[in-house]
Amino acid sequence: MFEAGRYDSWFLRNNYVLESEVLLLKYMLEPGPGRALSVGCGSGLFEFILRTRYGIVISDCVEPSPAMAEVARARGLNVRIGYAEELPFEDSTFDTVILNGVLDYVKDDVKAVREAYRVLRPGGHIVVADVIAEGSYGLLYRLAELLGSWDDPYIARVRPLNPYPIEYVRQARWHTVDEIRRLLEDAGFIIVKVAQTLTRHPRYSNESVEYPIDGYDRGDYVAFKGWKPGP
Repeated sequence: MFEAGRYDSWFLRNNYVLESEVLLLKYMLEPGPGRALSVGCGSGLFEFILRTRYGIVISDCVEPSPAMAEVARARGLNVRIGYAEELPFEDSTFDTVILNGVLDYVKDDVKAVREAYRVLRPGGHIVVADVIAEGSYGLLYRLAELLGSWDDPYIARVRPLNPYPIEYVRQARWHTVDEIRRLLEDAGFIIVKVAQTLTRHPRYSNESVEYPIDGYDRGDYVAFKGWKPGP
């Protein structure tokens, strides 16, 4: 699993990328998430920034890594150890479930999305946000994985200045936009909003903050909001 300190340090070196992604989540969670669960919260960095900077409170978190969970708890989050495929909560518990950068690392993406559906109350929402396979980031990640390093002479000329650690890249399976849509719809969700960020080439995406753009046609980080039918 990821090292909590290394995870945080990468995001803090890419502070504009981090802020762009946080703003996308904020946009998808407005006007308010109610009782919200963040699945695979990692060190709680995103949840901490959402609360302290924008007043969006995530009530509960699930994280499989004890080291990550310890850091998240130190940030004031209520964290349980668990997996996306087996959430430690009763049916219809939450108003919102957030899967931020999670689906690429689960063993069973179908089960993870269905678990989110199970713990949502009728009328609740899921927010899925992730790097997409067909974007510039996704393609560079795949190339780095195939070459085995960010230091290959070709990829070093076009990669981000502070690339995502190659160990993390090797563990991931990036999803396409269509794959995420199908996962949500097959679980029973109705997609009500799609938005994107990180529209620049990855080498330049950390030069300034980007604000969310509705729809998908060029962003590397894309978020989906799905509704669980009900009153």
